[in-house]
Amino acid sequence: MKTMILGASLIALGLCGAAMAAPVPDYVAKAVADPSRPKTDSARDPLRAPGETIAFVGVKPGMKVAEFFPSGGYYTRMISDVVGPAGKVYGIENPKWDKGEDAKMAAEPGHGNVAIQMMPAFGGFALPEKVDVVWTTQNYHDLHVKEYGNLDIADFNSRVHDALKPGGIYLVLDHQANPGTDDAGIAKLHRIEKAQVIKEVTAAGFKLVGDGKALSRSTDDHTKMSSDPAIKSHTDQFMLKFQKI
Repeated sequence: MKTMILGASLIALGLCGAAMAAPVPDYVAKAVADPSRPKTDSARDPLRAPGETIAFVGVKPGMKVAEFFPSGGYYTRMISDVVGPAGKVYGIENPKWDKGEDAKMAAEPGHGNVAIQMMPAFGGFALPEKVDVVWTTQNYHDLHVKEYGNLDIADFNSRVHDALKPGGIYLVLDHQANPGTDDAGIAKLHRIEKAQVIKEVTAAGFKLVGDGKALSRSTDDHTKMSSDPAIKSHTDQFMLKFQKI
């Protein structure tokens, strides 16, 4: 009898967990399935969980989104499709990294709502309006790399806070590092500790409202560089959703 009760309880808990998972809206699924996306992008979807990520953030039609370092537009194309003609995507790029890929992406048919900003100062941005979402994937850690620019991270996060509408969302998705990883370690491994990101972003006035697990991978011990062939595309990644309060 106890076994039956325990089994029923576990099933109930499982159903509760499933009910709590955010479903992927049709407009997000359609964007992910867009046949015009480069095959090199869509081939990476099983490892990047784009539908779950976009749904987790809550990007919707008509929204204004600022994306740091589009890196050729893997997410930019899908976000562009989701926000639609009534929305806008501002891609903020570093000219040292981008070799024209973002401009080519923005010029593709159907992406007239994408505007690319080439900012000479690393971490700089100048948005023409308040946005609903600020989005950064796999590159928040780069803001700590002195080689790219001597950036004041507290000032950066404060400017992100100012750029958002009231209640706006700030997504930080990055490669997990082990506790105690300092800036030298961040620069070496291209990873950052989740707890450090939470501390830095909440200090700017944000509230942590979501901790996504779609890219959590227990097989990664966080000791290898994120681009190491032995772990590339299979790193343990955290997905943090902050809200302007």
